[in-house]
Amino acid sequence: MSRLRANFRLSDITPIGGPTVSRHRLAFALLATAVGGIAAACSLESGVPASPLQAQAIEADARTAGQSDIAALRRSLAPYHRLEVARESDWPTAITPCWYHGELGAMGYHYANPERIDLVLDPLRPEALIYEPLAGGKYKLVGAEFIVPIAAWTGTKPPELYGQAFSRVEDLGLYALHVWAESENPAGMFASWNPKVSCKYAAESVDRGLAH
Repeated sequence: MSRLRANFRLSDITPIGGPTVSRHRLAFALLATAVGGIAAACSLESGVPASPLQAQAIEADARTAGQSDIAALRRSLAPYHRLEVARESDWPTAITPCWYHGELGAMGYHYANPERIDLVLDPLRPEALIYEPLAGGKYKLVGAEFIVPIAAWTGTKPPELYGQAFSRVEDLGLYALHVWAESENPAGMFASWNPKVSCKYAAESVDRGLAH
């Protein structure tokens, strides 16, 4: 599948994070539809809404499917725990300094190839990888970010992946979704900030909390 080039200049911003989607995205959508179909079938066959126990079972099935998708993402990211390997692949450039928020935690450095920030969403190939700087000049892979340019998006609602709507980041002109697949995050798997991540050892850091 060829990638669609967005009509905007990354040089004008500092990125953080219908359209073309990958076949993985389509499979995810079909799975969600199937789960919804089970709920509908339960209701139609009995003539009454699904019971609380049925609803809980359906919700558990959907949650298990989501965990499976995150596990698949982790497997796809396994070779890139070493930053030098990621830089030799699809994530060659640090497109941000180490970003942190004075109250909510940090993100870290975002490594990406700006040419890949377009309308193609592949659940196993995020636009950016996020690394936390450690002591001694080392880096730890903590998560991934999926990014879509707002100007190029034609949908009436924000893009979605893993059942999560992307956040709209107006000052960067981007839709973004963080997935903390490689780091525990008390704020949640898809939160923008992670209180367990730090920019303490960063050579260059910026408080993004001041930008909002």
